[in-house]
Amino acid sequence: MKRITVFCGSSYGNSPAYAKAAEELAALMVQNNIGLIYGGGNIGLMGHIADEVLRLGGEAIGVIPRKLMEREVGHLNLTKLHIVETMHERKALMANLCDGFIAMPGGIGTLEEIIEVFTLAATGISPQALRPAKC
Repeated sequence: MKRITVFCGSSYGNSPAYAKAAEELAALMVQNNIGLIYGGGNIGLMGHIADEVLRLGGEAIGVIPRKLMEREVGHLNLTKLHIVETMHERKALMANLCDGFIAMPGGIGTLEEIIEVFTLAATGISPQALRPAKC
């Protein structure tokens, strides 16, 4: 099965069109046997797309840092939920689990995530080559 990482917001944003787009993307992914990799939250567009993928019988895999999980924003009904220690580990695992990336509306975190993917692609480095930093 192919998997796509979807970067998106932990809020719904300013337009109901964003939730509708998440539903349409979820339907396309499930119809084409493509699994969802995402930030693991149960709120906003993140939670909405995961819920829709699951409702349609698809695979939804979340990756969430422990600190966010402790704030009770983690989605507990996923196909699989990976709990990591840092945001860097989160991005690295999301990249290593997927075959491609999509960015939907979101905030600064979504922007940072997709910019890193663009930067790696522009420099010829595969995003799947990300590894957590060891200091």
